[in-house]
Amino acid sequence: MLFGKLLPREGNFFELFNEHGGFILEGARAFQKMIENYADPTLRQQYADEVDKAEHAADRVTAEVNRLLHRTFITPIDREQIHGLINAMDDILDLLQDSSETLSLYDVRAVPEQVLQLATLSVRCCERVQHAVTLLPNLSKPATTEAALKTCEEIDRLESDADRVMRSAMSRLFREEADVRELIKLKAIYEQLESISDRCEDVANLIEGIVLENS
Repeated sequence: MLFGKLLPREGNFFELFNEHGGFILEGARAFQKMIENYADPTLRQQYADEVDKAEHAADRVTAEVNRLLHRTFITPIDREQIHGLINAMDDILDLLQDSSETLSLYDVRAVPEQVLQLATLSVRCCERVQHAVTLLPNLSKPATTEAALKTCEEIDRLESDADRVMRSAMSRLFREEADVRELIKLKAIYEQLESISDRCEDVANLIEGIVLENS
């Protein structure tokens, strides 16, 4: 019994998930602002830098979660669930940063309305991810369990919305864009942006599993 008391327990995993979720939302909102102000090179770079800053901060949280996993004997939820969730969350910000960098690397001078639509849906997905994560410490409460599952369903619906926007954007792109280079650039960007909501859905699926196993 004494040995058990000396073992490192719990850790602040839920606090770290919350912190990471905050950085995801910061990065998504900065990306949306970058698209909204894309015509202004100074503002575009300012918001791109904010995306990078959020991604780097989230990387530090991910590293801390992984370090904490090695030091903690008893965790609040399954170790594989912790590892899978923090890495899936990290994938969201990685894609936001990749999308920001792709726009710059491809020298995209102007963005179609569908890019802003996808960026806006990304923010809404990330808001729901951040909210779902805040509910994890209280899964013993039936109302919290219900709220978490409802939030995950909302993420699924937003992912479907993003998929529809991307299909419509692709259809229009292939019908109307005569410049093959621009077509290739925008096709890649549309796919990358739609993947952000896919990664949010991955997180939602993991959270659903955690909720069902721990409620």
